[in-house]
This record gives sequence, structure tokens and C-alpha cells, in this order.
Amino acid sequence: MIVYRLSKSVHALDLSGKGAEKNGGRWNSKGTALIYTSETRALCMAEIAVHTPLGILPQDYELIAIEFPEHTKVLEPDLKSFPADWRSIPHAHSTQEIGDQFVKANKYLVMKVPSVIVPGEFNYLINPNHKDMKSVKIKSKEQFNFDERLFRK
Repeated sequence: MIVYRLSKSVHALDLSGKGAEKNGGRWNSKGTALIYTSETRALCMAEIAVHTPLGILPQDYELIAIEFPEHTKVLEPDLKSFPADWRSIPHAHSTQEIGDQFVKANKYLVMKVPSVIVPGEFNYLINPNHKDMKSVKIKSKEQFNFDERLFRK
């Protein structure tokens, strides 16, 4: 399966999850390494756009296509089991606990989670500490230029 990640060029080939570990995110607490990817290029772009102030055009980004084997078992939590605040802005600690537990249990390489930004689309979280991480490959890397119309004030 191919998933996508937009990253600053300097971190484009880094699949350590250290950025998420350092900063935390919707699906992980600070101190928990995790690689955030999306099912489409467009969802990657939307994920960056919602975290960028209007009037600032993101610069120096690369789009990375990441492959994990088709036979990989993907954890797909039941949306009905999610806490009521899973879509809250800012994100809730309850969703971080879901991702932290996913990494801690270390049973799955990948977890599929719904996008808050684009209902009906999904992000794929990769556990960089899983034994099958060696099967994860960067298939391609290309410069990504954002359309300035998306960031106009």
C-alpha cells in the first residue's frame, strides 16, 4: 500500500517519528514516536494547510510516497469506540492516548484513523519502533509547491 507524507526537505527521508515525538500531535503525546501519513496527496496538503497561518505560503516541502506491504495487518479502530471529543480543536488528550497505546502495544505496524479535516478520508499512523518497520520503503520523493491561492488572507 502507498501512503503519502509532506515534510520539510531537511526531514523528508526521516522515518524515525522524532518530529511527532518531540512535538506530540492529535494521535500521540510528546515522547511517543509516530509517523503521520495520509491516503492521498490532497489530504497531506490539507493537513499542512490547517496548521499554517493565512498569508504564509509553506516553502521547501517534499512529498514522499511511502510503501508498506499489502499483507500488512492494519489496526482499524471502530469509530464508535472513539471518545466523544476525538474531533476537538485543539486536539484532546484522549486521542493521544489512543496513539500512545497503539505504539506501546507494538502489535501493529500501522493504524488507520479518520481525518478530522476531510471527513471520509483517512490518515495512516506508522509505528517506527515496530519490528516490521524494515519493510517500510520510501518509493519516491519530489518537491512540492503549494498553490498560493490556498494561503491568501
